Amino acid sequence: MAGAAQCSLQAKRLLLDPKFEGYKLSLEPLACYQLGLDAAVAEVKLRDDQYTLDHMRAFGMYNYLHLDSWYQDNVYYVDQFGRVMNLAVTLDTALQKPREVFRLPTDLTAYDNRLCASIHFSSSSWVTVSDGTGRLYLIKSGKRGNSASEKWEIVFNEELGSPFIIAHSVSFLKCDTHTVAVLLLRVEKDELDTKGSGFHITLEWITIAETSKEGEHRYEIFKRRVLQGKSVPHYAAIEPSGDGLMIISYKPFKFMQDEDDKSEENYDVKVTNEKKDPLYYWQQTEDDLTITVHIPQDITKDDIKVCFSPDNICVTLKDQPPLMEGKLYSSVDHESCTWIIREDKSLEISLIKKNEGPRWPELIIGDTRGEFIMDSSQCSEISESLMHLTSEVMNPNPEKEKPPCNAQELEECDAFLEDSASLCRFDGDTLKVTHVINLGSNQYLFSVVVDPREMPCFCLRHDVDALLWQPHSDQPENMWEHIATFNALGYVQASKQDKKFMACAPDYSYAALCECLRRVFIYRQPAPLSTVLYNRKEGRQVGQVAKQLVATLESNDPILGFQATNERLFVLTTKTLFLIKVNSGN
Repeated sequence: MAGAAQCSLQAKRLLLDPKFEGYKLSLEPLACYQLGLDAAVAEVKLRDDQYTLDHMRAFGMYNYLHLDSWYQDNVYYVDQFGRVMNLAVTLDTALQKPREVFRLPTDLTAYDNRLCASIHFSSSSWVTVSDGTGRLYLIKSGKRGNSASEKWEIVFNEELGSPFIIAHSVSFLKCDTHTVAVLLLRVEKDELDTKGSGFHITLEWITIAETSKEGEHRYEIFKRRVLQGKSVPHYAAIEPSGDGLMIISYKPFKFMQDEDDKSEENYDVKVTNEKKDPLYYWQQTEDDLTITVHIPQDITKDDIKVCFSPDNICVTLKDQPPLMEGKLYSSVDHESCTWIIREDKSLEISLIKKNEGPRWPELIIGDTRGEFIMDSSQCSEISESLMHLTSEVMNPNPEKEKPPCNAQELEECDAFLEDSASLCRFDGDTLKVTHVINLGSNQYLFSVVVDPREMPCFCLRHDVDALLWQPHSDQPENMWEHIATFNALGYVQASKQDKKFMACAPDYSYAALCECLRRVFIYRQPAPLSTVLYNRKEGRQVGQVAKQLVATLESNDPILGFQATNERLFVLTTKTLFLIKVNSGN
């Protein structure tokens, strides 16, 4: 990631509500409809050799209900007979039974080590399907959600190695050629990993393109690339143009390169390892900074040029490019700055701080070639200032106004297992990371497709809120846009220990989460009140209220799938599909 641009997510203040007062539990009834399934959902339970947290995340928590974002209120699932079943809703009170649109050619019962079948809708007329045995199908579907025009036709199918699930796929035109890019997820045994879980995760990026030979049109694999990592990605999506890839994961992914690329990379590593010695050393006091630079023996005073300005420094030897150049961390009194050549042939530069007192964490912004040296008095001073934070006693001085932090007093929602997740953007040509964001404690919550022509959005926790981000691969200056906020959802979801899935409406009107069994929680955006309501504590009128609603399903079967549309929630159990009417249509 050496050449990657370090980025950050910029939240829009106008979309934040610092005065949000919480959710009010609403007892208004929710219309809930249920459809019995002809055959049970094709759930594949984890085997004894799939015992890691990554297996649980990738396959144990798999969402068996697939929402077709290209068509409104259109969902699919695969049943135990290998049939792809569809439910398209136009009127809740006149629901049709799910209908078969496609049947997997493979006899799934003959495979012991298969995974769950997976589906992804690449465009309004193209679908990618995996049967869970290692075979990929590319299907031309026609207009979906309508029995008259929907006809699934296989145009490509191929065995691609060990079983996988489809993480994402896109359909696009490249040089006037129809192309489909698919991302396959596998959890594979790693014989070299003796200290970890013994497994690694691979993401295989496959490009399938239409070819024409002797007048016959067919689809063939054009390119296969593999990324490898040590944790299942929270989010992995191909850009609409097929030019790049974005991944959110706890541990980094990297492309597995060919031998030629590896030798070139090893040479680069060797070269960088040889440059271990710092270019300069620097020290500081409250008033000034001292920089020491080692210079060649043949350099004289006349060969050295040092330019000072209030915020910059530039050091040049003879006619060579600048040895040191850049913006200083803070301002200096440039007229009082000096430099000398010491007896040991080193250049010593003295900078006088404009603002006395504050310590500089770095000398030149972004320059990592120097090394800071701290003297013993500074070490003891810092150690003394931190003494109150380190003690063998929980609170050595209870009379103090601010006792030390007690980790046992932290609420569960303040603790993150994965506090160093990162968001990376990979370039499809160079296979290098071009942008990286360290998400820190911005916990990943869920993803949602707001516009099927764009990449899926991802929702992250920011403090107590949950912020929704839309990636724009074609806008380098605005690559991740903050498009919506779910107030206090980050805090609320942390208290739901049994939560399994989270989702939100594509129009952001509500967010929802479900537990493993029965219960569904819905959090509506604040809405104006039809009656007058006063906050008695503050003596002011309340203009709008955000409501929390709870639905309890009439089923003891585990929830296997969960999808949200603007009007309704779809909840799939082993033998039943539930529809919860959340918003009334326009």
